[in-house]
Amino acid sequence: MRVLLVEDTPDLADGISRYLGASGHAVDVAPSLADAEAALDVAPYDVMLLDLALPDGSGLTLLRTLRARGERLPVVIATARDQVSDRIDGLDAGADDYVVKPFDLGEVEARLRAHVRRAGGDPSAEITLGEFRVDRAGARLFRGTDEVRLTSREWAVLDTLVSARGRVMSRKALEERLYSFGDEIEGNAVEVYVSRLRSKLGADLIETRRGMGYLVK
Repeated sequence: MRVLLVEDTPDLADGISRYLGASGHAVDVAPSLADAEAALDVAPYDVMLLDLALPDGSGLTLLRTLRARGERLPVVIATARDQVSDRIDGLDAGADDYVVKPFDLGEVEARLRAHVRRAGGDPSAEITLGEFRVDRAGARLFRGTDEVRLTSREWAVLDTLVSARGRVMSRKALEERLYSFGDEIEGNAVEVYVSRLRSKLGADLIETRRGMGYLVK
């Protein structure tokens, strides 16, 4: 998934980015409302992790703007404000969830994944693809009782295709969800990861639609 992290504390932003990146997620950091709005204009995101106290205003302003124009992007507020009234304000403004700093990064990642699944119309943590069982909550893949080991990037490609199950995803759409701003993308990166997945899962699980992209049924 591609995450927009709106956070102005450099050390915290770096820690969150590194943790999520190690799990194969793409993370773009916006340290202000203006940077967040600029990022939203040019990239498709699966979820936003939003601080409230930003140098150019409140994160609630951005959240209300998104909801006013009908944006359904899942938004998880992450803030040091722990008053019940603050939580109510955030949820009433359109947040999907609210976590208080300091928080456990594993829990935050799980919450982000859950909201992305719900936004995609399938909140199930596990799905079946032929002989495979996909544990989307645990980011693991099984054939029967045997786990199929995937790298973080291979998992990211598979999970992205599974989230769009039944729909063709173009190479460009996959790249946009797998890579952050500034990442160096080799021209055939997606093809390489799809090829590696097929070597582990068989040739039929991921279908190629020539000139269009890839499909998991």
